[in-house]
Amino acid sequence: MVDAAGRVDGRLARAERTRGAIVEALLALNHEGDLKPTGERIAERAGVSLRALWANFKDMEALFSAAGQRLLERQDAEYRQISPQLPLKRRVDEFCRQRARMLEIVAPSARAAQLREPFSVALRHSRATNIAWVRRQIEELFPAELDLAGQGREQLFNALTVTCTWSAWSMLRDELELDADAAQAVMVVTMTALLATAGTTGLR
Repeated sequence: MVDAAGRVDGRLARAERTRGAIVEALLALNHEGDLKPTGERIAERAGVSLRALWANFKDMEALFSAAGQRLLERQDAEYRQISPQLPLKRRVDEFCRQRARMLEIVAPSARAAQLREPFSVALRHSRATNIAWVRRQIEELFPAELDLAGQGREQLFNALTVTCTWSAWSMLRDELELDADAAQAVMVVTMTALLATAGTTGLR
């Protein structure tokens, strides 16, 4: 016999599975090139009714927010700490390799978000969260080089941020049509050149 608590737990688990299926459906459709899927398409892909979709997410903004959180979780799962004590060349290489992997994870959804961001608070928030996450990594990994820049620290910090976030990656992958390895190599060259201006005498 299932008690009331068990029934509640069961309903909550089913609701979580449904929400998860809907989020994964949106991400999968984006990955396949459907950058503006309708509620009907998302529900069909998730194997739920349209009514169930809107019962779990009050609107597309709520769904975008949940999808953004899921992408952050995927990036967190892939993230590996890089020691700031490593030689600069190795730090740059490992950071850029990791950034390329992260950017490829978010690429389909980032392309979709570009179409809706001007009208979506949730998507703009997700983008800002990702940028803040990357900036923390830069500060943790290149503290000495940033400090060497002196009064130019903020300018260098911003330039490094631009180099390894979605806007630059999109230019390399979508506009210049480079493959991921070639795009990563450009990121390495750019970050190396920027960090050299901080007063370093070369890659140690």
